[in-house]
Amino acid sequence: MAYKDLTKKELMELKASLEAQFEDKKALGLKLDMSRGKPSTAQLSVSQPILDVLNSKTHMVASDGMDCRNYGGLTGIPEAKKLMADMMGTTPEHIIIGGNASLTLMFDTVSRAYTHGLLGETPWCKLDQVKFLCPVPGYDRHFSITEHFGIEMINIPMTENGPDMDMVEELVSGDASIKGIWCVPKYSNPQGICYSDETVRRFAALTPAARDFRIYWDNAYAIHHLYEDKQIEILDIISECEKAGHPDMVFEFASTSKVSFSGSGVAAIAASKANLDDMEKHLTIQTIGYDKVNQLRHVLFFKDMAGLNAHMMKHADEMRPKFETVLEILDRELSNLDIASWRKPLGGYFISFEAMEGCAKAIVAKCREAGVILTGAGATYPYKKDPKDSNIRLAPSFPTIDELTEAAELFVLCVKLVSVEKLLEAK
Repeated sequence: MAYKDLTKKELMELKASLEAQFEDKKALGLKLDMSRGKPSTAQLSVSQPILDVLNSKTHMVASDGMDCRNYGGLTGIPEAKKLMADMMGTTPEHIIIGGNASLTLMFDTVSRAYTHGLLGETPWCKLDQVKFLCPVPGYDRHFSITEHFGIEMINIPMTENGPDMDMVEELVSGDASIKGIWCVPKYSNPQGICYSDETVRRFAALTPAARDFRIYWDNAYAIHHLYEDKQIEILDIISECEKAGHPDMVFEFASTSKVSFSGSGVAAIAASKANLDDMEKHLTIQTIGYDKVNQLRHVLFFKDMAGLNAHMMKHADEMRPKFETVLEILDRELSNLDIASWRKPLGGYFISFEAMEGCAKAIVAKCREAGVILTGAGATYPYKKDPKDSNIRLAPSFPTIDELTEAAELFVLCVKLVSVEKLLEAK
């Protein structure tokens, strides 16, 4: 029965029962962390053989004759460009290889625009106002970058097909101070939404008032499927922008941080020739070059897209039971109570949970009190301010199945208890 249909007396009795259960859980002394989308130890072990592909006898020369042990190759070895381009759905001439994290490339791209401007436009630091559009709920680290530079962030609601494009089109075309939009187009963080073909084409067809407006397309989960027979594909934003006559309007990012090792993967940015040439001018000052030996290691280990896809199914075999464990408990315990909703993603690293309005912070606090750490309520919104205080990001990847079961059971108990308390306030 839906909780909202219970009488005040019934809610009070239910509250007493839930409080007793909560104290029992609290007494277990749990210490579980579901706060970030970290690969588990088992997932890291899947990539352990990558350490064996290089040794003192390995031929360290790239296909263009570059010695991977030496200076040079500022934009990456050709084989790595091909591998990352295939992963991102574009072509090698659109690629610059970075270090181990795409987040660094995103930060640097925003930083260059802020201090030096994009393709001859006024540096953002010299403007009175700079704004970014932020689809919500979204990725907290994106929002941290723009907040770091003092950029005003504007919430854009997500739909089943991606950001609300009517709102995006209206804002971008009418306000020259809007310089960018953050996007996670495939298995979005945290909802697991994949942008429809129409959404991608509408992005490519945008007519911004600002000539230096860019789409910051973080394709972090491009190959992070949970199911071999339910894989979503999206259009290539690079080629769609070219078709629409806006080749310079997008920066696309990806990495192998959750493919190989999070601390020593390979990252890449895809963009137009003009954007890459501009970026390279700065890179010649910023670095003598990224780790070409690591780039070669990844190429020798994965070889091609077939190798990448086969590897990712090993990750999926580790991830899928964890997602299904959490979702089964949510379905079993909460589906008929009318106090919450959640999405069932086909890929990515998160489950997005919507509690009753005004309950997310209290639920997260209750979980912490009993030993389960979740992502902070509000983290999926700019400035950590969820206007409804309802979204909670669940990250099932790192704990074991047994730990996840304990954590999910405590979580639903806290959801029930906080929801009952909220309903009693209105009685």
